[in-house]
Amino acid sequence: MKPLQASSGDLNADRRADYAEMLHADGDHAAAAELLLGALEMTPLWAMGWFRLGEIQLAAGAPDLAAQAWTMSLQLDPSDHQGAALNLQLIGKAPAVDALPSAFVETLFDHYAESFDESLVDRLGYRLPELLDQAIRTARPGRLPLALDLGCGTGLMGQKLRPIADRLEGYDISARMLKQARAKGAYDFLGKADLRDFSYAGPKADLVTVADVFIYVGALGGVVKTIAGLLASDGLFAFSVERLAGSGDFVLQPSRRYAHAQHYVRDILAANGFSVLSLETTVIRQDRREPVNGLVVVAGRLPAG
Repeated sequence: MKPLQASSGDLNADRRADYAEMLHADGDHAAAAELLLGALEMTPLWAMGWFRLGEIQLAAGAPDLAAQAWTMSLQLDPSDHQGAALNLQLIGKAPAVDALPSAFVETLFDHYAESFDESLVDRLGYRLPELLDQAIRTARPGRLPLALDLGCGTGLMGQKLRPIADRLEGYDISARMLKQARAKGAYDFLGKADLRDFSYAGPKADLVTVADVFIYVGALGGVVKTIAGLLASDGLFAFSVERLAGSGDFVLQPSRRYAHAQHYVRDILAANGFSVLSLETTVIRQDRREPVNGLVVVAGRLPAG
């Protein structure tokens, strides 16, 4: 992924930053960091510049200087559009967080919305909509009166759900992703919402899908509890996670995505009144030419009582 583009507001500083990027691309990270630091002396309130300096300092083998730059970025932008807190956590300079900052996720997907489908499907072999669709149809043949696609993105999952849903609604944190989804014409309604504080006043849903979204949420208990409250008594919950092969419940990876352990997924579902109808371990996409293993899960509400 290319770095997020943002001007410092100063033409001379921007020129220095552009030259720093050229040096960085050529492998001269130390010189790039020095040049970018000079640009930041001209524009000390440029949060994105400080964040980028941290990335270049880390590439130069200076993690302490990288931490200083990311701390400055976070001080200037407490909402953390760049994800500085995540980088600090990954180098052991900050405590673990249970989810990615909402502002970071929104900024990331606004930035990649127009090229998202091409990058994910054509280049990375993204297969989750197809895999979830197959699992849903196996668990519940026939039509569904109401389906909610949370974190719908550009609507790739919605295109699979459209043939089996009488009413299909999609929600996403990114306005630009919703624009792409709207152009596909698969949804009856699209709305902007953050999954972690999602509220819904409509009727109970027969299906809730969360495809490739929990990679941005570590602790799943709160979100799964919310989803349980959205579903009808016989409703289905279909979702995916990246699979954690090591120890623990969930881990923030260098990719700045979370991986979840199978035992943790099962425990969270059980604690919120779900039974696992199907759980498949499979390759869900490629990343840097390496397969990414995930869990594709369909769960159903347990009978009350």
